[in-house]
Amino acid sequence: MNSSSAISYGFIIVIVLLVFLIRSRRSAKSRPIRRNGYGMLVPVVILLIAFSLSAFSLANVPDHPFHLPAVWEILCACLLGVVLGFVMLYHTGYEKREDGLVYSTPNKNFKYVLLAIIVIRLGLSEYLKSLDYTEFTLLTMIMAFLYVGVWRIGSFLKYRRVLAG
Repeated sequence: MNSSSAISYGFIIVIVLLVFLIRSRRSAKSRPIRRNGYGMLVPVVILLIAFSLSAFSLANVPDHPFHLPAVWEILCACLLGVVLGFVMLYHTGYEKREDGLVYSTPNKNFKYVLLAIIVIRLGLSEYLKSLDYTEFTLLTMIMAFLYVGVWRIGSFLKYRRVLAG
């Protein structure tokens, strides 16, 4: 395992632990969703900026020519990202309580869905190791952005629907 893959696996572990920590603290305190739900869209914007900078740095690796993955590989990454995003969205719910505020409904299956997504991603990463690391990283970023985008934008729309009544 080279240092860049160790860093990316470490980054994934930190993100997963933060998600579990935030979700467990949120469900324990049961706080309403604030700022009209716009906080749900923050990860999409952050990922867009981070992945744009990462793609730029991948395109400028010294002594390594950059080329995009094949169209079918990009389409497969997009399809997998959208499917995973819809799975996450299906397991996300909101309810309006008697105080008029909207709360996320606790989902006992969330941690299993998230772990399944991580296992699928890691399994595919082992399967696709034959790809060039820049292509693999780009495909992974596309998949991750789409599943987070579908999940968060869909969650925002679900929240707004519940808020409207």
